[in-house]
Amino acid sequence: MKYTTRQSAILLLSDGTIFHGKSIGISGTTFGEVCFNTGMTGYQEIFTDPSYFGQIMVATNAHIGNYGVNDSEVESDSIKISGLVCKNFSFNYSREDASESLESYFIKENLICISDVDTRALVSYIRDNGAMNAVICTDGTSIEDLKIALANVPNMEGLELASKVSTTEPYFYGDENATYKISALDLGIKKNILRNLAKRDCYIKVFPYNSTFKDLSAFNPDGYFLSNGPGDPDPLFGAIEMAKEILANDKPLFGICLGHQVIALANGVSTYKMFNGHRGINHPVKNIITGKGEITSQNHGFAVNKEQLDNHPDLEITHLHLNDETVAGMRMKNKNCFSVQYHPEASPGPHDSSYLFDQFIENIKGN
Repeated sequence: MKYTTRQSAILLLSDGTIFHGKSIGISGTTFGEVCFNTGMTGYQEIFTDPSYFGQIMVATNAHIGNYGVNDSEVESDSIKISGLVCKNFSFNYSREDASESLESYFIKENLICISDVDTRALVSYIRDNGAMNAVICTDGTSIEDLKIALANVPNMEGLELASKVSTTEPYFYGDENATYKISALDLGIKKNILRNLAKRDCYIKVFPYNSTFKDLSAFNPDGYFLSNGPGDPDPLFGAIEMAKEILANDKPLFGICLGHQVIALANGVSTYKMFNGHRGINHPVKNIITGKGEITSQNHGFAVNKEQLDNHPDLEITHLHLNDETVAGMRMKNKNCFSVQYHPEASPGPHDSSYLFDQFIENIKGN
């Protein structure tokens, strides 16, 4: 194999810390909140997940790109992360059904990547100091200029990003002759959520993030769904108001991730920015109702206030994250509504959490 020299690159954190590496060949700078994912596979699904919009992803697996990419393994129509930090970037791939290399995929999407970084040291630093804004630079821009530009990047707390990834026009998914009709609010919805609903005999109409209850109810749905998505849930005033109206009309409601947080806010329970967040496909969750454990896929930097939820007369915790006892799921005692903080559609190996989609259908049947 011919040896090639690659351009030096840096990752500059907002506290001034610098990590050095190499560019994979795409020149430029990119900004975002730096975070890490502990999954050992599924990088293409991670890169295209709308919930990661505005974030620079640090991969904890030592090799990224070794199995290329496949057109069927995307969660949206484009890469959503702001940039990638990795240890070893594989320019060659060995999977037989891959459609192209990760390098060519990044070139088409103009995604800036820094490799040859000591990712173990970087992840350890983020765990100790928390998620923060950062910039990847592969074009030689001076540190002083990068610091000035980085200082003007807004923090994730208080940042509304659903509008950046939501559909601009309603669209349909599934068989129009299906038994059940679902109105889904797109705050950054993943394709596999739609696949899971369609597989359960649902015809889904997906609506833009700023749609009203009147818009969604005009489809005459059997149930309502609030999707995952990026950013802080607090500024989503329209979605919160809509959730209140769905609950006031006692309609079946299911929320995932950001949708889960919106439902909490609609009930007067606050959310907060986590120190690091949960991102990976190996997070242990306990179902409080059944006593069973689940290995789950998670991707969130905000969480629901557990103390307020414990003291709420109409809400109860159904799932807890076993690493830190944060809220992983809840349901309403007096309404046909439940939600989870994690991603049951992701099925990271085991299909531990796929029953939640069945539960939604059962709730619709019993309505």
